[in-house]
This record gives sequence, C-alpha cells and structure tokens, in this order.
Amino acid sequence: MTTKSAAAAARATVYGYPRQGANRELKKAVEGYWKGRVTATELRATAAELRRATWHRLAETGLHEVPTGDFSYYDHVLDATVMVGAIPDRHRAAVAADPLDGYFAMARGTQEVAPLEMTKWFDTNYHYLVPELGPDTVFTADSAKQVAELTEARTLGLSARPVLVGPVTYLLLAKPAPGVPADFEPLTLLDRLLPVYAEILADLRAAGADWAQLDEPALVQDRTPAELHAAERAYRGLGALTDRPKLLVASYFDRLGEALPVLAKAPVEGLALDFTEAAAQNLDALAAVGGLPGKRLVAGVVNGRNIWVNDLEKSLATLGTLLGLADRVDVSASCSLLHVPLDAAAERDIDPQILRWLAFAEQKTAEIATLAKGLTLGTDAIAAELSANRADLASRAGSPLTHDPAVRARAAAVTGADARRSQPYAERTAAQRARLGLPLLPTTTIGSFPQTGELRTARADLRAGRIDTAGYEERIKAEIREVIGFQEKAGLDVLVHGEAERNDMVQYFAEQLTGYLATRHGWVQSYGTRYVRPPILAGDISRPGPMTVRWTSYAQSLTDRPVKGMLTGPVTMLAWSFVRDDQPLGDTARQVALALRDEVNDLELAGTSVIQVDEPALRETLPLRAAERPGYLDWATEAFRLSTCGVRPDTQIHTHMCYAEFGDIVRAIDDLDADVISLEAARSHMQVARELAAHGYPREAGPGVYDIHSPRVPSAEEAAGLLRTGLGAIPAERLWVNPDCGLKTRGWPETRESLENLVTAARTVRKELAGA
Repeated sequence: MTTKSAAAAARATVYGYPRQGANRELKKAVEGYWKGRVTATELRATAAELRRATWHRLAETGLHEVPTGDFSYYDHVLDATVMVGAIPDRHRAAVAADPLDGYFAMARGTQEVAPLEMTKWFDTNYHYLVPELGPDTVFTADSAKQVAELTEARTLGLSARPVLVGPVTYLLLAKPAPGVPADFEPLTLLDRLLPVYAEILADLRAAGADWAQLDEPALVQDRTPAELHAAERAYRGLGALTDRPKLLVASYFDRLGEALPVLAKAPVEGLALDFTEAAAQNLDALAAVGGLPGKRLVAGVVNGRNIWVNDLEKSLATLGTLLGLADRVDVSASCSLLHVPLDAAAERDIDPQILRWLAFAEQKTAEIATLAKGLTLGTDAIAAELSANRADLASRAGSPLTHDPAVRARAAAVTGADARRSQPYAERTAAQRARLGLPLLPTTTIGSFPQTGELRTARADLRAGRIDTAGYEERIKAEIREVIGFQEKAGLDVLVHGEAERNDMVQYFAEQLTGYLATRHGWVQSYGTRYVRPPILAGDISRPGPMTVRWTSYAQSLTDRPVKGMLTGPVTMLAWSFVRDDQPLGDTARQVALALRDEVNDLELAGTSVIQVDEPALRETLPLRAAERPGYLDWATEAFRLSTCGVRPDTQIHTHMCYAEFGDIVRAIDDLDADVISLEAARSHMQVARELAAHGYPREAGPGVYDIHSPRVPSAEEAAGLLRTGLGAIPAERLWVNPDCGLKTRGWPETRESLENLVTAARTVRKELAGA
C-alpha cells in the first residue's frame, strides 16, 4: 500500500478508556469512601494513580495522543453538569459544603434529597445521570477537573487531548427540572451555555491543550432542522473563538447523516467518525460533501463496543479510501473503550485457540497502533501482524463452535403460531386471577435480593475448593429460606427466591448455555461502581438442561404463596453480552429464545404459576435511527413471545424493564403480550404510567414506587404518593406495586425497611379505594 501526505504523520489515539483499573481499584476506593473506610485524600490518590498508569500504558502501546477528562468517579455526564455549574437547587447546599460529597449526592441521593434521574447512554448498557434544566438555569464554568487532568498528563510528558461532552449533546440529553413544564426544551438554553464552553476552552488552552474533543453522539440520531441549526450555530460560534485549542468534534454509535454537512462546513479543525457501525454510510456521506479539506479526520475503524479482533486488512482498506478525503487521517476506536473489558490476556480459563479471537481495550489499543503504523509506513511494516490476524480470523470462521446444524434447523422450523399465546389476554387474566387469588394492588419484587458478602464469599470458596458443591448448595438454601421467610413476614403477595445462586442475570444463564463464553476478569462499568462481566456470545445457542427449575421449586416448597420463576429475556441476553458479528442479531435472538422457551415450559411443568422473563434492554437496543427500528422491534418482540407463548392460559407471564425512555417503545411493550409488566418509574415520577395510559395499554403494569439505585429508604407515604399518581393512569384492578428494579446491589437493612414501607403503602391505598 502506498502512502501520501495525509498518512505521513498518522496518529493513534482513543476517545476514552476503562476507568476501574486492573483489579477494580476505583470501585473499591469509591465504595470505601462511602463507607468511611477511605479518606477523600486517599480516594483522590487512587484515582490519580489509575490515570497515570492508564496514560503510560497507552503511550507504551503506541498511542501518540492520550485522552484526558474521560476519567470519572461516577459518570462523565454528571462531570459535565458540574463543569457547567448546572447543579440542581436541592443539591446546591451539599455541593457548597463539600464538593465531593455533593457530587455523590447528585449521583446516589441521600435520605433527604433524591438523586438525578439515571438512564441509558444511547444504545449501550452504560447509565448516565440526566441533567435537570429549566428556564431559570444559570450556567457557570468550572474547568478545574479538566485542567487538572490535562496538567497531570502533560507533566508526565504526554501529548494529551481533553475530552468533553459537547454542548448540543449535553442539552439534548437533559430533561426539564422538577416543577418545570414538561414541554420545556433544554436546547433553548444553548446561547446561555456556549459562553461557558468558551471559558472552559480558554482555560484548557492556557493549560497547554493543542486540541480539545467535543463529543456529540446525539447528532447521529434523527434530528429536526431546528436541532441541526442549533448544532450549526454552536460550532460556528465556538469555531470563531480565538482563545481556544483546535476543536475535534466526535460522533459515534451510528452514521452522522444530515449533521455531517453541518459539521463539515463548521470552522472546526477536525471530525471523528465511526467507521464500524456505519462505515459505508459515513464514507458515502464524506464523499458527497467533498471530504474534509484542510481538516483532521479521526477514523474509528476498531470497534469500541465489541470484543472481536479487528480485520486489519479491511480496516486498512477503509483508511486508504479516507486518505483522499481529509487533510490528515488518524486512527482510533469507534467510540470510548469504556464499553469493553480491560485486558483479554488476563483470561486464563478461555481456550487459547478461542482467546485468539478476542480483543479487549488493551488489545484494541495495540490494533489501533498497528493500523496507524501500517497507514504511515505501508503494509510491509506490519506484515507479521497482518499474517497473525488472518490466521485468527480464519480460526474463528472455521470453528465448530460457531455452527451447530441442529440449532439452526430448529430455528428455521419456527412458525408464526409458535410466537402467539393460545388465548387472548381477557380470557387469560380471568384464568390467572382464579388460580392466583391475589388482592387488589398485588405486591411483589423484581427478582433479586441483596447479594451479601457471605454469598460472594461462598462462591469464591467454591471456586477455590475451600467448600464442596454440597456445602455451597446448603448456603444457597439457607439464603432462600431467609428471603422467603422475610417476604412472607413483610406481607408481599407474589414472592421470589432471591437469586442467591446467580452471579449476574445474564452470566448465570450464559454459563449454562452452549455457544457462550464467560470471562473471569472482563468487567465493564454499567453505572457508578456497578460493574458487570458481559459473557461472549461466540456460537450457536442451545440449552443442555434445566437452569432454574431446581431453585424455584425449592423456594415454592417453603410457602403457599406463588413464587415467580425468574429468567432473562432473549434481547437482554444479547444486549448485555458481547454478540456475534458474523450473523444477523435476529437470528441469534431466535436461538436464545428457543433455549429459554424450553426453560419456561419446564418451570410450568414443575408447577410454577408466575414466570417473569426480564427484558430491561428492549429499549436500550433500539436502533438510534428511526428507519431501522421497525425491523429490530419485529424480531425483538417475536423473540420474547417465542420464549413465553408455549404456556397454558392460567400461567401468568411477567416481564420487567428499567432505566430507559419507554415512550419510544410503548407499542412494542404492548406487542410483547406479557400479562404483567413492571417498569422503573420512581425517579421519573410515574412518567411511564402516563405513557402506558396514553397508548391505551390493556394489560397489568407495575410502575416502580421504590428507587433501588439509591441507598435512601422511601417512606410509606412517599411510596403511597407514587402509587396514587400511578392510579391516575392505570386502573386499580390492573396496577401492581413493586420496586423499580432488582435488589441485588442494596443492603439488607434498607431492603427490609423499604419493602415493609412498600407493603404498608399498598395496604393504605387499598383501604382508600375500599372507602371510596
């Protein structure tokens, strides 16, 4: 491959990197600070050391420019809220008294004040804290964090590029503050926000920044002419500043589309585009606008969201095409590497032949450096890397793990009748009420109960051989007995076994299905200090045997009240895994759905009367562009129904969703044909109940009255107030009472008190309804 001037100085860089450290040091330090075991000084020292180690490692791997400002104690959007001074009124006193404690109060709440709402970051499983804005919001610049981290990196002798959430995306992600009319548009504050960004950019320039990156992923979504005009105005204004670094505007997760001409014409020095999710569309769009003459193009050719090795020759071909479309082409991942684990080399339990197929953050940075080298010096300079890469790709393509003829034949034989219940809801609900005998406003929980230190120790002891399987199972049985006993005493109507045996709601099932791989160290941040280990969906999926029947049946043997069978739905099994990239997602979803259908049928045969198949990721996986959504929702809802539609009419099917914008998928929620759905609603003040009512949702629903992502305990009256709000949208005979989500991350004392208050609230409102 020949080179030209645009490639002569091709740089390798990334937009962001995992924050936690190799042993999740950040999680441990932050949680230690919350518990009073770690001082603020110690927490800051841990964070500084993690940043230093990350930057050094990136530079050693061959990256020419490291990102700063992407590190966060909790969430980068919350950091942006602090940066622009948009502190909610209820948190101002806490922030003024102690900025660090005030920061965590916004993230987690306190017993006195509620936290910011939390929802998914575009179509990922990362959660961000939603800014709350109103017509009276006053923005003030606070560049201390950004300047300090830039200074740290420069002191180490590194070329660094600060990364900020862009002003347009920040406002488009925001919501009206409590008490502000729901039709308030935060984007109307743009002219008020831009001078604050100008001040921050000036501070960064003074601190030595040559470049600053402004992330605008919201511009890859469908945008109105007014929103596109706002983006044009924002970058015309910021570009016209004289006291600023060069500006790199970054987009990712999809094609930039109609926003590309806007940014291409803006007086900024560079654009960063995703050439993995939407390579062809972005290439065509760049050519259509005449390229980016005089500008820097950062090409995201390494997938920042999945874990498969890059096809280096394909990426080099894309980069070669791009050389004619920009003044300078640099190489990066498609988005921040926050969304992948740290280092595949740490995985000792995965077959070395399969490990060759995997690239975590550490390996992706090496791929980026290799591609930059190849782009600059030609393919001869990376001949060994290309040869090894070809062998890795061929190994995966030819593996029997990826192709099971029996699984494929069963999936091909599915008919429309397999994904429909045998009776309509009106007939099913009568049969279910007769079988279950539940009161008005039945109470339940979502599924999991606190995962105590004793449970985690028991799992570690089993892995280490300190206890045998029989000893471990006795501990699980004891935990189930405690959970069932507490729920009966508290007065809950439909019980759960608490999921004591499960390490994670996806990984637990992945470990029992063929075609999945589990990691030991593949931690990825979900929110705050909550990290998950997404399994790897490597091949065709089948279920060798029952996965949950034994523990559900044991729990049911301890009580006369119904105990829910608890499963994770097919879309969530995909969304919270690293999925195959060698076949359509819908094909994989059908395979998973058929495996779950077998489990649902076995639960029913064992006498389980209520079966919950959770789909919290249904909205999360919704394509960012409206044109792609109908096709996705068709296969996603079919997969859920395929999992659940083989049961009798008197078996009640539940599902659960949390922390997403449900208004976008109300029709799809209806199409699931679940008998009962529970949804997150506490932080959003029952918004979802109103959305269901507006759609005319005909079945039963439980909008949450207890926010489990905060340590605060809601009072009985607070829960009752939310319940009364819910009754304004959903009739009492179809309304359930439950928390927002599972209780795995909570402690037992707060869980007991909160659920007791939830039951008291339900009883209070039942009496009010009876009196009325």
